[in-house]
Amino acid sequence: MINMLLEKYLDILPKSLWVTTCNSGSCNGCDIEIVATISPRYDIERFGMKLVGTPRHADVLIVTGPVTRFMKDKLKRIYDQMPEPKAVVVVGNCGASGDVFYKSYNLDGPVDNIIPVDVYVHGCPPRPEAIIEGVAKAVLKLESLKQQKKAGEADS
Repeated sequence: MINMLLEKYLDILPKSLWVTTCNSGSCNGCDIEIVATISPRYDIERFGMKLVGTPRHADVLIVTGPVTRFMKDKLKRIYDQMPEPKAVVVVGNCGASGDVFYKSYNLDGPVDNIIPVDVYVHGCPPRPEAIIEGVAKAVLKLESLKQQKKAGEADS
């Protein structure tokens, strides 16, 4: 089932989808599940997704954890370094709402208070299948941005 869904999303892109991650204050539970997506069991690279180490090469930013005061400016800088079009996927309940850390003195809020978010993957931590599906859904956002850009160029 998930293979058919991913192939549908990934047929849209003419190139591989490059993904980078940012831990903005999580417990690393979500990060472990993200690493599991590149393991032989899930192997996201067979779908054309690749984890890269720099935001300058990434199409999608995966953010885990609530945003701490220390990470707020760094997260903005990472987002700004990504080329257009770009998408942001928040993995885990902490990044979406703050979860158990919601009223912590050290938080500047969930991720959407700092940068725009396109896809939320809920869970504590979410399963690798859900993470892969969330990243695949970000492809739709990237495709719509590319179509809008082409339409704008055609009108000029």
